[in-house]
Amino acid sequence: MPEQQATAAEPEVPAQPGVVRAQAAGRSGDPAGTRLGMFVGGLIVALVVGFTLGKVLGPAESPTQGATTGAPAASTDAMGGAHTHAPGASAGSEVGGLSVSSGGYTLDPTAAVFAAPGPQQLTFTVNGADGKPVTNFAVVHEKPLHLVVVRRDMTGYQHLHPSMAADGTWTVRADLSTPGPWRAYADFTAISAGGTQTAIALGTDLTVAGDYRPQPLPVAAREAAVDGLTAAYEGTPVIGASQPLLFTVKQGGAVAALEPYLGSFGHLVVLRELDLAYVHVHPEPALVNGGVKFWLAAPSPGRYRMFFDHSVGGKVRTAQFTLEVK
Repeated sequence: MPEQQATAAEPEVPAQPGVVRAQAAGRSGDPAGTRLGMFVGGLIVALVVGFTLGKVLGPAESPTQGATTGAPAASTDAMGGAHTHAPGASAGSEVGGLSVSSGGYTLDPTAAVFAAPGPQQLTFTVNGADGKPVTNFAVVHEKPLHLVVVRRDMTGYQHLHPSMAADGTWTVRADLSTPGPWRAYADFTAISAGGTQTAIALGTDLTVAGDYRPQPLPVAAREAAVDGLTAAYEGTPVIGASQPLLFTVKQGGAVAALEPYLGSFGHLVVLRELDLAYVHVHPEPALVNGGVKFWLAAPSPGRYRMFFDHSVGGKVRTAQFTLEVK
């Protein structure tokens, strides 16, 4: 009868999803409900244990990870707008410097052939899509334009900083002391009338008359001696995926104190053999275990030449490495 059923009913328990159902099923002798309760309890325990172990053990550490120290005050580039990379830009696995014209910009040298080896005055403009010299550039690593000059066999490397006149003409003195074919790269970030910033690397051939005798590329190595110091790097680049490279400098067996240079503790230029494709890789702002950490994605298999600019004791040096990517 309805009255008897109401008297015999159990008091209503507030709904607790999962827990109440399992308990009720257990009282009714349902083995499936008991198993469900045990599963939920075991899952909670596993999650707690896993979280605790993760906090204690932490992530695996690679050779390029470690303690960081403060970045130089001038490490932040003076960029007031969106910073995009056009074709030919030196970013990620892209390559630049293979053309005098790309992304709406053209490198226009006044002279590209020189009658004899020696110091040469390089003069050029960077023209926009309208054919007029561009005069508005963002300051990146303390300079509005970086000019890299190297011979075709990747000797004679120079990292120069030209001066720009009011009409957009750039001028710099370069040491073209050996005859043969050379390559010059203009690495810059132009600012359009609308404020858009485009980072790009353009390249042009230079020819110095004389008997050209190319030097063989040195074998691949992770250490390079320069001016009484030893520079070395850790990490292995792969094709199409950015990987960390950590460059350190030692003096007398101890890690040397790197000093800020152009707003950073170091700069890395990478050139590919045969076509001299250009990648200027920017570093992280802080030192890692006393070294400079870069991120590099190799664009293809082959041999590369890496030029690591750094400053120790007030003197800028360049350590050179041959890299093989398979």
